[in-house]
Amino acid sequence: MKKLLIATAISGAALMTSMANAATYDIDNEGAHASINFKIQHLGYSWLTGRFNDFDGSFEYDKAKPADSSIEVTIDTTSIDSNHAERDKHLKGSDFLDVKKYPTATFKSTGFKSTSEGKGEITGDFTLHGVTKSITFPVERIGEGDDPWGGYRAGFMGTTTLKLSDYGIDYNLGPASTHVEIELHVEGRRQ
Repeated sequence: MKKLLIATAISGAALMTSMANAATYDIDNEGAHASINFKIQHLGYSWLTGRFNDFDGSFEYDKAKPADSSIEVTIDTTSIDSNHAERDKHLKGSDFLDVKKYPTATFKSTGFKSTSEGKGEITGDFTLHGVTKSITFPVERIGEGDDPWGGYRAGFMGTTTLKLSDYGIDYNLGPASTHVEIELHVEGRRQ
């Protein structure tokens, strides 16, 4: 009987541990521990870089079951910031993001494939400028663990390149500026 109780306790503890690993994380953009950056060539001579200052989202993550991972992000396109007010005004206008008509961009994952320890490819629906397309891009777990405030955090990064004309943005910036590179850095607080 004693052995049965010990075995039951160990099994229960293992089950609780595996259930505790599956968790929802809120992206910590309030603490500036997350960013969505972009860069695009300017006339083929240099890189123009910028970011979206306002976005929100969450992700599901279980290290033991990476295939069950998912993420949802909503970007406030009106928060585009290229460190130049006049350029930002142009980027918000109808030539590019048309933020009055499309004030948000969204990404909602539909699948995840692990490629190695802490790395994988995430697939999902990305909506920008009123157009939704399925995209796949590599992601990497940067780290995870306890934070100094009694919480638990996990951080990831991913990069992708988007063809602007795929999203109905066809303003002619020259042949070197048809694609934009997006970097997503997220640190999440486990809920």
